[in-house]
Amino acid sequence: MIGVIDYGIGNLRSVQKALQRVGGDAQLVTTPEEIARAGKIVLPGVAAFGDAMEQFRRRGLIEPVRAAVARGVPYLGFCLGLQLLFDSSSEDGQHAGLGILPGRVVRFDAEALARGQRRLAVPHMGWNQLHIRRPCPMLEGIADGDYVYFAHSYHVVPDDESLVVTTTDYGYDFVSSVARDNVFATQFHPEKSQAVGLRLLENFVRL
Repeated sequence: MIGVIDYGIGNLRSVQKALQRVGGDAQLVTTPEEIARAGKIVLPGVAAFGDAMEQFRRRGLIEPVRAAVARGVPYLGFCLGLQLLFDSSSEDGQHAGLGILPGRVVRFDAEALARGQRRLAVPHMGWNQLHIRRPCPMLEGIADGDYVYFAHSYHVVPDDESLVVTTTDYGYDFVSSVARDNVFATQFHPEKSQAVGLRLLENFVRL
């Protein structure tokens, strides 16, 4: 069973349906016990970082997620599900994350986005390209330059460059996906990325 973690923020049905469409037995999970029973876990999200971590604390989900990752359960995160993996975020103050991967989450640099021929808006919303930096099984069937869908104002800055799988150019290169062992996470939304996103979800289901 693939457990899609429901921490009380956002509608996760589209994520569940996309996983089911590619053959995954995807179920929403809300408790530590359900997370412990899941063969794989998926963490989506579109909320503010601090609000999400507060919901994780209230529901007792922090240690179950850390424990699942530590024992090798395949983990797929996207958007906030990528950002929460890291040590901290500067979104609306300073907030501690899950601390599974080393690094931080920062807002797009407005000065950098203002350089060049046109000012780029924050949030970064819409279709943009992936630039593959290293091979990864989760990207099987996905090509360098393929387009995926983004909606975010913050991005991750890993301490360890070896985590980086893809980058994307939005005024400057930012990290759009990372991987380490059983963990893979993206800044873009696979469930909104049409054929490319479905292929990524299919790759996860087949693990």
